[in-house]
Amino acid sequence: MLILRSAALFVVAALFEIGGAWLVWQGVREHRGWLWIGSGVMALGVYGFVATLQPDANFGRILAAYGGVFVAGSLAWGMVADGYRPDRWDVTGALICLAGMAVIMWAPRGHR
Repeated sequence: MLILRSAALFVVAALFEIGGAWLVWQGVREHRGWLWIGSGVMALGVYGFVATLQPDANFGRILAAYGGVFVAGSLAWGMVADGYRPDRWDVTGALICLAGMAVIMWAPRGHR
C-alpha cells in the first residue's frame, strides 16, 4: 500500500511540476501572458508541497527518485500537450529512469 501511495504522489507531483513549467513556458515563449505565468508559478509551489507528502522522510532520496518520474512525465506531457512523438531512445531512456527511481525508492533496506 505504501508503494501505491508513493507512486500516486509522484504522479500528482509530476502533474503540478511539469504542468507548472509548461504554463510558464506558454506564458513567456508563446506570449500568452501573466495569467499563464502566474498559474504556472502557483502550480510549481503546489508541486513543492506535494513532494513533502511522500512516506519516506529523506529529501535527497525523494528528489533523486522523482527525477526519473520527471523524465518520463515530461515526455508524456509533450505527447499530450504538444503532439511530441518520442523515438525509441526517448522511451528507452525514460524506462531506465523509471527503473532507477524504483530502485532508489523501493529497494529493500535494512534498518541501521
